[in-house]
Amino acid sequence: MFLEGKYALVTGGTRGIGKAIAVALLEHGASVAICGRSDASVSAAVEELQPKGNVIGHRADVGAPENVAALFRFMEERFPRLDVLVNNAGIGIMKSAADLTIEDWQATIDLNLSGVFYCCHEALRGFREQKHGYIINISSLAGKNPFAGGAAYNASKFGLNGFSEAVMLDHRNDGVRVSTIMPGSVATGFGKGGGEDWKIAPEDIAEIVLSLLRMPERTTVSAVEVRPSRPKK
Repeated sequence: MFLEGKYALVTGGTRGIGKAIAVALLEHGASVAICGRSDASVSAAVEELQPKGNVIGHRADVGAPENVAALFRFMEERFPRLDVLVNNAGIGIMKSAADLTIEDWQATIDLNLSGVFYCCHEALRGFREQKHGYIINISSLAGKNPFAGGAAYNASKFGLNGFSEAVMLDHRNDGVRVSTIMPGSVATGFGKGGGEDWKIAPEDIAEIVLSLLRMPERTTVSAVEVRPSRPKK
């Protein structure tokens, strides 16, 4: 229970990687807030997670700054502070650059990149005041390895990796640590076709989050690359 007395927010915490991270944080003593883009998904996830610990949920599209502001006001009314922010919410629209619509592009950048900025901007105010805080951004190996059909997704994750490093440099002397996790294929139904038994499990990403949080405050792990041990041939 090394996270007892800590307060965390996991965006996109209603399913997949985000839900696995929320479970791990709760099981190790943290109080956890999650958000998702529908009332139904948030309510269902909170009901499922409640037996594991103190969890609250709020509907929020983190790609919309007014939603993020409302989310943080919701948390401030229920938590005394925020210690850990896990930016996990994201989408992937896989089309060639010619086939992407302007709406596809904006939706991807708004959620995968701008949404991380909005959440960090809110969290950093409290982190600077309390002189501690941990931001963990769930990025992707697509943030360093472009692929056909990934124009919008690649751009959002390349941007996220650069943003994460800049935030770390901006605020490490404020007591803020920033880490980026860059998974390859994860078994979340994100990809198309085929089985998923060879992929990284969402729980494996949650274990990495716990490992980062266990590190002494004197040390920051800037980035973690993680990939399936035996990828599908």
